[in-house]
Amino acid sequence: MCGGLCPPYMYDRDTASPMINHEGLPEWTIETSSPDGTLLVAEHLGCLLEPGDVIALIGELGSGKTLFAQGLARGLEVPGGFVVTSPTFTLVNEYPGRLPFYHLDLYRISGPAQCGDLGLDELLYGQGAAAIEWAERLGAELPEERLEVHLTFTGETGRRLQFQAFGGRMERTLAALKAVGTGPSPC
Repeated sequence: MCGGLCPPYMYDRDTASPMINHEGLPEWTIETSSPDGTLLVAEHLGCLLEPGDVIALIGELGSGKTLFAQGLARGLEVPGGFVVTSPTFTLVNEYPGRLPFYHLDLYRISGPAQCGDLGLDELLYGQGAAAIEWAERLGAELPEERLEVHLTFTGETGRRLQFQAFGGRMERTLAALKAVGTGPSPC
């Protein structure tokens, strides 16, 4: 879908396997048929986020990473006056809400060395929640505790959302999200 310009998947430094194929980690896959369905799942996830949670968004150009971040913002109660857009040129946008929401877009960087001035420790291990588009570009700098969301096309408006939890906190978050699915909001 991205005409051969897709970034390479990050490989795990210990197993040399693609991020999506970590054996034995809790995972869940759901397909949505519309942008509204994708927003709803993301909003439900946003309701469950706590300080220090990191959502790694991985997918081709146009697969819905920014849309997913918009849903997270809804769940984090970012006020409606804020428009959540992809911070492609600024790299990071911060929004107020129930928790500070840090939205990172690493499309324009080639690797973790270019992130030195972003203050990643504060963004990823602080009192807010973070969503990282093109998260695979952080390589080994990705937090060990994270929830990966792989977004793939299933049609013009449909998406497959594949979640994979790394760490105990994210395992519990994923279990709660699976229980809610696209039902009533957990907020």
